[in-house]
Amino acid sequence: MPKDKTISHIKVDAAIRAEFLEKGYEGTSIRSIGNRAGMTSAGLYRHYRDKDDMFESIVEPLLHEIDVWTREHEESKYQLVDAEEDKNVIFGETFVDLIKEVILPKKEEFRLVLKGAKGSKYENFIHDFVESNQGKLMDAIRYMKEKGYPAILLSEEELHMLLSAYLTAIFEPILHGYDEDKIEQYLDRINDFFMPGWMKIMGL
Repeated sequence: MPKDKTISHIKVDAAIRAEFLEKGYEGTSIRSIGNRAGMTSAGLYRHYRDKDDMFESIVEPLLHEIDVWTREHEESKYQLVDAEEDKNVIFGETFVDLIKEVILPKKEEFRLVLKGAKGSKYENFIHDFVESNQGKLMDAIRYMKEKGYPAILLSEEELHMLLSAYLTAIFEPILHGYDEDKIEQYLDRINDFFMPGWMKIMGL
């Protein structure tokens, strides 16, 4: 009788997840995944093209959710500014909410991106994430200025340093593997520290 491909694929996915979470990208091999799955390398290639494809199957769903959240967050902020909402409403949702709503439910996958992605295209995730959001934040600051808010027009270098410091800080509790209660406690403390500065920059 032919093998059940669905069961086979679930078994492969479990082996891939376990290997990468345990050893990271560099420490994982096709052979080690095959050994864990009880399958030859040729058998694995019937499910995934290569090691990169396997790694992406673990981290891409979360990274897609992060991208969707940031785009929706950006659109919502512009709508709130256009509606002339109260400053606390405009700045009410932050990247800390991204952590709590999207990343915490998949914190193991996110730790893999932060700590175990060396050798893959995600090894500079924090830098790349800063770069992808820096221009959008600069545009938002300019927009606030145009709307009459006393926003501070930072240089690209200044904004890069501040955004890098902020994002590195909010990712740290997950990187260190703290439990969720402690993560949320530290995130709230980080938010209390950074938010007055961000609000001043945005003219709020």
